Amino acid sequence: MLKLLANLDRRWIYVLMAAAVTVPVVLRLRFPEATSPLVQRVFDRLEELPAGAHILMACDYNPSTAAELHPMTTAWTWHCARKNHKLYFISLWPLGPQMIQDTIDRVLATDFPQYRYGVDYVTLGYKPGFEGVIKVIGSNLPELYTTDQHGTSLAELPLTQGLTDIRQMNLILSCSGGYPGAKEWVQYAATPLGIPLAAGSTGVHVPLLYPYVPKQMIGLLGTIKGAAEYEAALARRYPEYAVKDGLPRPAFTKAMQRMGPQLVAHCLILLLIVLGNVVVVLQRRGNVRMR
Repeated sequence: MLKLLANLDRRWIYVLMAAAVTVPVVLRLRFPEATSPLVQRVFDRLEELPAGAHILMACDYNPSTAAELHPMTTAWTWHCARKNHKLYFISLWPLGPQMIQDTIDRVLATDFPQYRYGVDYVTLGYKPGFEGVIKVIGSNLPELYTTDQHGTSLAELPLTQGLTDIRQMNLILSCSGGYPGAKEWVQYAATPLGIPLAAGSTGVHVPLLYPYVPKQMIGLLGTIKGAAEYEAALARRYPEYAVKDGLPRPAFTKAMQRMGPQLVAHCLILLLIVLGNVVVVLQRRGNVRMR
């Protein structure tokens, strides 16, 4: 057996990895998700806010990172709507408005048809300027945003009448794919203006955000794992999030679905590393010979 492993064609490893990823997807394998303290803090804050709280949802990412971040935006939007919070969507990335519209179509249009545009939620859209946008809307939002994404004057929308700056927000939720993103919202909104902030980010950028928790940031959702933990917390508190009319809702539990293939693939990698080291040790001892 050890000799077979020592002479194993690497193409078999590729086949095993393909199976480790494909089989869990086909079988829709799911594993229990325990919510970490960083994720639980974000969930609890949204739960504690009184109905009608004003939430600024910053969707600063594009399709390249949507696999990791879209489940976070979906879960947050559903949770906010379930608690009857007022939503202000904004993006510092050019393709962010597409991500926002997709979330609105999948979440608000399906589960919360009573949510009215301009009354319960609004999309401010994208403005160029990177962190400069945050600086401006921190003191004078109408100076930069005179209309919404669709060209309607903010003065005509009930939700934005009297909106002067983002200091009127009860919470900022930043879903960040890089620069500009969560770090800039911390530096130019949460810290100088004292606005509570929670964030979700990709695996590459999460380590850069840990130092901001818990003072500048309430909590943090790290990559697809954090999104899965949040989905699991929602499903425990609101069963209709994951199952409706007796049927599972895969569109709302994508992060939990994606954790199955990751877990199986990671276990396979660890197993291969262990076997590889065993074979090397035995080779050095002369117990296993290469052909």
